Amino acid sequence: MNALTPVNAMTIDVEDYFQVSAMEPYVDRAAWDQVTPRVENNTHRILDMLAEHETRATFFTLGWVAERFPALLRRMVAEGHEVASHGWSHVRVINQQPDEFRDDVTRTKALLEDVTGQRVRGYRAASYSIGRDNLWALDVLDETGHDYSSSIFPIHHDLYGMPEAPRFPFHPEGLSLLEIPVTTVMIGERKLPFSGGGWFRLLPYGAFRWALKRVNRDDGQSAVFYFHPWEIDPDQPRQKGISAKTRFRHYLNLGRTEARLHRLLDEFSWGRMDEIFLGAEPGK
Repeated sequence: MNALTPVNAMTIDVEDYFQVSAMEPYVDRAAWDQVTPRVENNTHRILDMLAEHETRATFFTLGWVAERFPALLRRMVAEGHEVASHGWSHVRVINQQPDEFRDDVTRTKALLEDVTGQRVRGYRAASYSIGRDNLWALDVLDETGHDYSSSIFPIHHDLYGMPEAPRFPFHPEGLSLLEIPVTTVMIGERKLPFSGGGWFRLLPYGAFRWALKRVNRDDGQSAVFYFHPWEIDPDQPRQKGISAKTRFRHYLNLGRTEARLHRLLDEFSWGRMDEIFLGAEPGK
């Protein structure tokens, strides 16, 4: 890797397969504790993968997960990773009032810091659910001691998106908080997502390699990549009664993801969000 090539941010949204937004109509939140969790074992597998590639990453972790699996978070910290907040129980910010959101992020931050012994600097909204209609959430994050957010996706999407937002990190007006959008690529006049998740499972691997190289080389910027522990778990239980769109988005190519991630870790330079964008000392 050329020494001048930007280091990219590897991020994992730590939630279980039944907690994703697409499953909200099918899995009662009150019944979560009755479902056998798979997030702990899947995240340990990710930690093993990162250790194999000598890579540090940022784990945006639900408070719900941290409360039940504190040893998992302690392993993250012990191995040099950053633990950041993904909210308490994957409630989209568009479904919260300001006071509810403040309570949610404050509660989650306090627990993550208690479990890990380290300050939580970052936050990512469930399903990138901060946009033009609820930018007040960024003020709340700033006021509650978060240094950065990675919650705005600058694209059109049926579930989220703020296409007019900048493609690269910016300070919202009047805030010290840094908003770090996940990666998009300009193809002609179109802004397209090349940041992970379902797109990484849908598109050919070569398309992602090309896009990340373009962001590093032509834009001179670090890319932000994300995925979820359930995306390396093709044996997860299949939810019955879900729509064809949800089935396609959630289960597509789960069996290929882990091998693709190994290639991605091999071919690019990766690090933690706080180190790349905030200048934190390695491992701090």
